[in-house]
Order: sequence, then C-alpha cells, then structure tokens
Amino acid sequence: MSEYEKMVNGEAYNALDKELSDARIRARFILKEYNNSAPDDPDQRAEILYRLFGKKYKNITIEPPLFCDYGINIELGENVYMNTGCTILDCARVKIGSNTFIGPNTQIYTPIHPLQADLRRKWLEYAKPVVIGDDCWLGGNVTIVPGVKIGNNCVIGAGAVVTKNIPDNSLAVGNPARVIRKLEV
Repeated sequence: MSEYEKMVNGEAYNALDKELSDARIRARFILKEYNNSAPDDPDQRAEILYRLFGKKYKNITIEPPLFCDYGINIELGENVYMNTGCTILDCARVKIGSNTFIGPNTQIYTPIHPLQADLRRKWLEYAKPVVIGDDCWLGGNVTIVPGVKIGNNCVIGAGAVVTKNIPDNSLAVGNPARVIRKLEV
C-alpha cells in the first residue's frame, strides 16, 4: 500500500514520502497562483480551483488566501463561501456541505501526530476525516480538530475549538466548543 493510500485510510504513514511531498508541492504552486489571482476574474479562479480540487463546483466563493496540504481530499457542496485565510490540512477527506459559510482564519485539521517522540522523529502521522454538514455557519477563527463531524444546520461561534461531534441544528461556542442550544429548522 502506498503512503498516500495509508494516509487516506487512517493508517500511520510517512509524511516525508516522495509522492506525498510532490503532491504538497503541486498544491503549493496552485495555491500561489490562486492566492495571487485577479479578484475580477471568476472564470480564472474557477479553473485554478478545478486544478486544485480535481472537480468543478457550482457557485463557490473562496476568498484568498487559501491554504491546504493537497486539495484533492477536499469535497465541497454547492453554495459554499470561505472567507480569507482559511487553512485546510486535508491529509484525510474534508467534506463541507452545501450552503455552508466559513469565517476568516478558520482552520480544519485532519492530521494527527503521535504522542511518542520516537514515532514523530520518524515523521509518522495519521489522519482522520472531518465532515461539516449542509447549511452551516462557522464564525471567524474556528478550529476543527481531526475526526470531528458537524451536523447539518449548525452555527459554530467565532473562536470555537471543535473537539467533539456537534449534532444537527446546534449552536456551539467556546474552547472546547459545547452546544449551548438547539436551533429552529
């Protein structure tokens, strides 16, 4: 099994693997182009994002700068809006549902580094997917850790650190984020 296959399957993988390193470098060049693209040329931006994600999306807006590891492990619904400075470490799948709005400087993490120093010295890590449902709104500076699922129709308050799953129709705030009330559908 390749290191990429191990990575997306949640198994321990070597982050310095040549295939993975090359894929990250490829993404960096595409992101550089996107982050320096003209704000008045949506067709050019859509083409650049197609190269990054490997798929064309309907009605998405991603304000530069955007940062990610690979791009190919990010799946977006329709009508997604990401404000400036979002970082998505997509070592595992990151799924963002339709009609979801993401505030500036939001960070979505999938990689996990071992607690044992000897394993970190070998550049071993593993990753868990993150899923964000449809019709969500994440405030600015939200952090989502590996393995978290946020349900449909959720609002995550600015600055929240989401460390556990959030059920549908919830308002969650704080560090760590906790549900403070249910939302009307």
